[in-house]
Amino acid sequence: MSLPTSTVITGIDSMDVLRQDLGAVRTFKPLEPEQMTAILHRTAPAAREGRYELFKTTHYFDGTAKHPEWLG
Repeated sequence: MSLPTSTVITGIDSMDVLRQDLGAVRTFKPLEPEQMTAILHRTAPAAREGRYELFKTTHYFDGTAKHPEWLG
């Protein structure tokens, strides 16, 4: 939630989870720029190749790659 966003979606399947989510909202403090930079630096090697998010980086999950006619 430290990044610019207009909507944050969270699952709520019980009152306990709702209370937890509301507590997170009430106590939230954005990360400092230095903290964000440190996180990005530590995670860059894993993110660089996209191997953990194949749905974003390959055609394997993209049905339109196999069916371009769906795009109109």
